[in-house]
Amino acid sequence: MSKRHSVKHKLDRRMGENIWGRPKSPVNARSYGPGEHGQRRKSKISDFGTQLRAKQKLKGYYGNITEKQFRNIYAEAVRTKGDTSENLVGLLERRLDAVVYRSKFVPTVFAARQLVSHGHVLVNGARCNIASARVKPSDVIELTQKGKEMVLVLEAQASTEREVPEYITVDGLGKVHYTRVPTLDEVPYPVRMEPNLVIEFYSR
Repeated sequence: MSKRHSVKHKLDRRMGENIWGRPKSPVNARSYGPGEHGQRRKSKISDFGTQLRAKQKLKGYYGNITEKQFRNIYAEAVRTKGDTSENLVGLLERRLDAVVYRSKFVPTVFAARQLVSHGHVLVNGARCNIASARVKPSDVIELTQKGKEMVLVLEAQASTEREVPEYITVDGLGKVHYTRVPTLDEVPYPVRMEPNLVIEFYSR
């Protein structure tokens, strides 16, 4: 299992954006970099640099996805009929850890991966501990009884920090129904994501 060894807020600082919309993000208080030279005007970023940042931001948003996994998702998005950018986002939003996060079972996508890997999530009544498992429309995602009683879960579900998106229906405490694959406009990203630039980056 891949692990994020660096501090989670490091990506926020590098991007200069609060990409998860968390209240404790360092960019909420200071949008420029650390140190005495942090406020200096940055040089113009090349087209490649812009595409790379877009890729890093989208990939980083979904937590511990390796470069190989992300590239494979891109390759599948290209093979799938339809708009490649929409396909890419749709495939990312179908990951089990992403659905667990969207369902407000946990406060962060990193906690979602941990919840799944520890066996606290059921898909259509069967335990699934694979964070990258692909959820299908009409699937029912539910927490185990132990999972429903976890303090982390109870606090996340009581939080007003974010809402469950329309493509996920809450069927009860710790239970949701995944109704459809969302479009880019439906995904509640706290910041602007540009999957079209990610496509350009990989197709160079």
